[in-house]
Amino acid sequence: MRSLEAPVLALAVLLGCAAAHAQPVAASAPSVGASAVRAAASAVAADPLLPGNEKTKTLRFKDREDDKKKPPDKDDVNWWVDMMRNVSAGLRVAMWIVGAGLLIWVLLRLRDWLGGQSGAGTLAALPPTHVGTLDIRPESLPADIGAAARALLGRGEQRAALSLLYRGALSRLVHTHGVPIRAASTERECLALAATRLAPAPQAFLTQLVAGWQTVAYARRQLTPDGLEALCAGFDAQLPAAAPGRPA
Repeated sequence: MRSLEAPVLALAVLLGCAAAHAQPVAASAPSVGASAVRAAASAVAADPLLPGNEKTKTLRFKDREDDKKKPPDKDDVNWWVDMMRNVSAGLRVAMWIVGAGLLIWVLLRLRDWLGGQSGAGTLAALPPTHVGTLDIRPESLPADIGAAARALLGRGEQRAALSLLYRGALSRLVHTHGVPIRAASTERECLALAATRLAPAPQAFLTQLVAGWQTVAYARRQLTPDGLEALCAGFDAQLPAAAPGRPA
C-alpha cells in the first residue's frame, strides 16, 4: 500500500518556503509554522480531486514452511472419514453376501449328497437299457432269438445275425442271471462278470459267441456256416430266458 501524505507534506513545505523568499522586504509578514504545514497537507490530502490510496498485488513464491504450519482443512478430514466409513460398510455387506452364498452352496451340496446316498441302492438295482450302442431291453428282442438269427443268416446278413445273438446274450445275462453289466462294459468285462454267475458250459458258449461277434464286427471276417449254425441252435439251450429252477 502506498500513501500520498508524504509527497503532499513536502509540497506544502516547498510552497511555504517560496512564499517566504518572494517577500523578503515584508519583515512584518507572519512565518509559516509546522502546524500550518500539516494543516495544509491534510487539506490537500482531503481534496477529492486528488487520487487516494491505491492497493496493489504482487506475485511471490510460497513458503513451504507456511504449508507445514497450516492445519489440515476440516472439510478434507471429514471427507476422508466419511469415505472410510462407507468403504467399511460396503465390505461388511459384501462379506455377508459371500457368506450367505457359501452357506447356500454347502446346503445344496449336502442335499445332493444325502439324496445320492439314499438313492444309491435304487440306482444300482436298475439294469442298463443299452450296452454301448446295443439295445438289450427284453421287449426290443424277438421271443425266439436263435430262430430270428437263423432267418437273418438265410438272407446273407451275417453281421446282423451275430449282433442279434450278442444283444440277446447280454439281455439274458442282465435280466435272467443278474450279471452286473453296466452300459460302458466291454466284451471282455462282460465275460469276466458272467464267469461268476454262469456254469462252465454256458460260460464256454458265451465265450464262443463273443469271439464270433468280434470277428465279424471288428475284424470284418466271415464265420463258417457250421459255426454260425451252432451258435443259433445252442443259444436258447445255453442262455435260456429263465434261470434254472425258475419258471420261464
